[in-house]
Amino acid sequence: MDKTLNVGLLGLGVVGGGVVEVLARQQEKIQRETGVKIQITKCLVRVGEDKSQIAQKYGFQLVTDINEIMIDSTIDVVVELIGKVHPAKEFITQALNSKKHVVTANKDLIAQYGVELNECAATNQVSLFYEASVAGGIPILRTITNNYLADDITNVLGIVNGTTNYMLTKMLEEGLSYDEALSKAQALGFAESDPTNDVDGIDAAYKMVILSQFAYGMDVSMDDLTIEGIRQVTPDDVSFAQKAGYKIKLIGRSKYVNGAIEVSVGPCFVANAHPLASIKNEFNGVYIESTGIHRSMFYGPGAGALPTATSVVSDLVAIANNCQKNLPAPLFNNYHRKTQLLDDTHSIDCYYMDIQTTHLEKIKEKLSGYTICNQHATTDAYQVILEKIAKDQLKELVNQLTEDAKMIRVMKVIENN
Repeated sequence: MDKTLNVGLLGLGVVGGGVVEVLARQQEKIQRETGVKIQITKCLVRVGEDKSQIAQKYGFQLVTDINEIMIDSTIDVVVELIGKVHPAKEFITQALNSKKHVVTANKDLIAQYGVELNECAATNQVSLFYEASVAGGIPILRTITNNYLADDITNVLGIVNGTTNYMLTKMLEEGLSYDEALSKAQALGFAESDPTNDVDGIDAAYKMVILSQFAYGMDVSMDDLTIEGIRQVTPDDVSFAQKAGYKIKLIGRSKYVNGAIEVSVGPCFVANAHPLASIKNEFNGVYIESTGIHRSMFYGPGAGALPTATSVVSDLVAIANNCQKNLPAPLFNNYHRKTQLLDDTHSIDCYYMDIQTTHLEKIKEKLSGYTICNQHATTDAYQVILEKIAKDQLKELVNQLTEDAKMIRVMKVIENN
């Protein structure tokens, strides 16, 4: 006789509704393959929120008190889709302490409190899964956990924020300014009315924290990252990049060098030949370099109701499989080692500089000891791409240059090596 996995759903918004739809559509297939019937029995909604039509259609009970789910011994899994850190953290902690498995898509929460919540899950011998927290519909976390177990990852590059990728695509293809691209993204629903988390790189940084944990087994905090957004990117930057054979993308990067990692988010020049340069509009991509597989890229929708919901349901299927086989509840990521951060001496990259100056010859003289890959000069500005240089040397060089100039912008350059 098939088992039943009862689900308590927290939140019935866009993604929550998508989970209900995907689960209903795939229920027979999932039951046939796993021997487990996954069904939503209760859903937490806000007081005054009318979701009775969808509840009646799919046959689950609506509740407004979280305890009606937490004290219900028949509920095996809690799916948290209410977003933000609080009260989601408290709800998830309560569920784990109630010996219930948890699935969440909450990247903000996992990036900031994932270590604590995973320890709570381990203590209570239940699972905490969060595939949908990074890159929406791209199954990247479980891929790293399973398919890279016999490999060593050395570099993770990601376009993991659809809003900024859409904006930068429009700045390139339609010649829009930052403000024009943002307005268009907001009109189409790709950007929030307050776009801070997206355009300042915070959303991407949360995802890179999680990716770094899976790729290297190292726990980094937001304070360990260098984070920059796209507010300062201008049409001039986009134009120079295009002429030089690059596209500007907001790139999250987690690089491993000699036992240490460096994690950053910021606008970068990406060579046209690099796979990430081909990713347009609101789509996401994660590019992985490793010693065994070498180079691979994972591409797909980074958000949206059905892509994200499908990742959530895949976590439910993983829990169902474990329950059917009576396996101990596994942690999502068992890879852990001491965190070592890369020092500036060993952080080496190519860089683009946008320099405002009326002393061009002095600037060129100060750059004479460096290899210049590309350059463009006007009467009061100098745009240049430098060959590889260590971060500590870069800081020293910038200090020297600003004696005779104003440094408008510095961006990393990613080649297709």
